[in-house]
Amino acid sequence: MSVENAPESIVVDNVTKSFKLRYHRTIKQVSVAALRREKISDTFAAVDDVSFTVRQGESVGLMGLNGSGKSTLLKLINGIMRPDTGSVLTRGRIAGLIATGAGFHPELSGRDNLYLNAAILGMSEKETQRKFDDIVEFSELGKHLDSRVGHYSSGQKARLGFAVAIHVDSDIFLADEVLAVGDKPFKKKCMERMQEVRNSGRTLFYVSHAAASVRKMCDRVIVLEDGKVGFDGDVDAGIRYLHYDDDDPTDDEAIGADI
Repeated sequence: MSVENAPESIVVDNVTKSFKLRYHRTIKQVSVAALRREKISDTFAAVDDVSFTVRQGESVGLMGLNGSGKSTLLKLINGIMRPDTGSVLTRGRIAGLIATGAGFHPELSGRDNLYLNAAILGMSEKETQRKFDDIVEFSELGKHLDSRVGHYSSGQKARLGFAVAIHVDSDIFLADEVLAVGDKPFKKKCMERMQEVRNSGRTLFYVSHAAASVRKMCDRVIVLEDGKVGFDGDVDAGIRYLHYDDDDPTDDEAIGADI
């Protein structure tokens, strides 16, 4: 079945998500501002009336400058947040790494957090036990597995989070800058595994600033600008729309030289 004829995997319909920005923090500052009739807070739309449809098997790169609303949109798709208006519909099980260390308990060991994260992602205890050795091997944490996660570096948290997420039997895989931390060999291994996800026919929704990795991983690009969809279409056209430099050395570091 071609992607064009595939069932809908993600449907985002006129979605808006706003947050309150507070200018004054202490009671004294708020009181003084009120007496002066100054603004105490303001509201801004991180995601502003966004609509698009992703079909099963599509690999979509979500791009945009920092603060454009990419991570908020991914959290809405994942169900971590609810939209203020509009609707987000998804089909099947969702897995992925939304933020480094998200869902980890700092007082628990890496081993305990592995089981905890697997449960959050919908894996049964029996399924986790069956995949445990593969997850640990992929994470390369070794003796650190039984150390408290509160003592982990950001790279170690990313290793554990990605290792768990990539072993979930999902229909949709979400990745939010999963390769922003970690060493080059691990980044390369992550990209290879995400290629497997893409080739398996699952839906891939990938947030990245690296033009080269998006070009290799995705067949469509959505660009957010100040919370709105500025572009939705061909990968090369989307990268040109952003004026991203293809010679950025971080691109090669992200994708690995021989992928």
